[in-house]
Amino acid sequence: MDVQELMSRTIGGVEVSQVLVALGSAVVLTLLLRLLFGIAVGRARKLAQATSNDVDDLLVELLDKTRTLFIGLIVLWGAARPLDLPPEAETVLKGILVVGLHLQFGFWGMGVINYLVARWKRQQIEDDPGMATAVGAVGFIARLGLWAILGLTALGTLGVEVSAFVASLGIGGVAVALALQNVLGDLFASMSIVFDKPFVIGDFVQVGDLAGSVEYVGLKTTRVRSLSGEQLVFSNSDLLGSRIRNFGRMNERRAAFGIGVVYGTPPEKLRRIPGMIQAAVEGCEHARFDRSHFKSFGASSLDFETVYYMKVPDYATYMNAQQRINFELYEAFAAQGIEFAFPTQTLHIVPPEGAGGESAGDGAGSASPSDAS
Repeated sequence: MDVQELMSRTIGGVEVSQVLVALGSAVVLTLLLRLLFGIAVGRARKLAQATSNDVDDLLVELLDKTRTLFIGLIVLWGAARPLDLPPEAETVLKGILVVGLHLQFGFWGMGVINYLVARWKRQQIEDDPGMATAVGAVGFIARLGLWAILGLTALGTLGVEVSAFVASLGIGGVAVALALQNVLGDLFASMSIVFDKPFVIGDFVQVGDLAGSVEYVGLKTTRVRSLSGEQLVFSNSDLLGSRIRNFGRMNERRAAFGIGVVYGTPPEKLRRIPGMIQAAVEGCEHARFDRSHFKSFGASSLDFETVYYMKVPDYATYMNAQQRINFELYEAFAAQGIEFAFPTQTLHIVPPEGAGGESAGDGAGSASPSDAS
């Protein structure tokens, strides 16, 4: 069989020569377009780098994600249009083109999602490092949803009945959700923690009788470093179901303390004590005096109560201020001759009836009638 005879043969009613010409033209044109497209993308990237906004960077990335296969399918479709293809070949070619188009849309959608996720991460990561986990989870969900939608759309375009398929996916999804309800509960709890922000990394929190600084917020667990050094691991769903005391959100720290002085302290010294306490509190940096009062007559002391606020929530700063107040009050009380009270009891002994001097005298001074005679 010579070449001329081979070329004159038909495939599905189309001569081999026409098929080869169409394929050759498609390959050459695809390579040429790919080369020109690459040059254009390179120049566009240089121009985008010279600008301050990042929207043009996104456009360049989307152009760069345009696959050669996509260009080839478009060119092949155009080259096959003049051919009188049989219906079966038209259907196959259309199916290939539909799949290629949806794949390309998927690559473009991935580029947009990656751009938005990276931009969001840059904006939030400095304020809240825990957002990195949530951003990654959101990106994963968005990519999964994108490919699921494109897959169903492609099947529908190809004439596949997707309603039964979607229904089966729904039933399977319910089964999977029931099997993984704890994991999914922790996953959505993680998203709630990140977006609602009851706490962020670095906050000091107390959950029940456990307390520590938040180190990491993951998809399933949150890890807290306790004051004694060990790491506490909380399930995210359990954590959201608990009452959380977030000391990291304190604008001011309220501090209250009491002191007692001994009974017998002169009234003029008692009246000076609130002023002495106020001077000691106001002498501390970041402290705001609220009140100091002679509160009550205690069992063994005259009690004073004082309240002040620290303008910073840091616990170490509060303890430094309280220590300074205690030192100053101790020195001031010593200078004024005011004694601090401590638990004491005074025992008053009452002699029993019929005993003692008066009773004895009465007994000694009395006499019986026989003695008088």
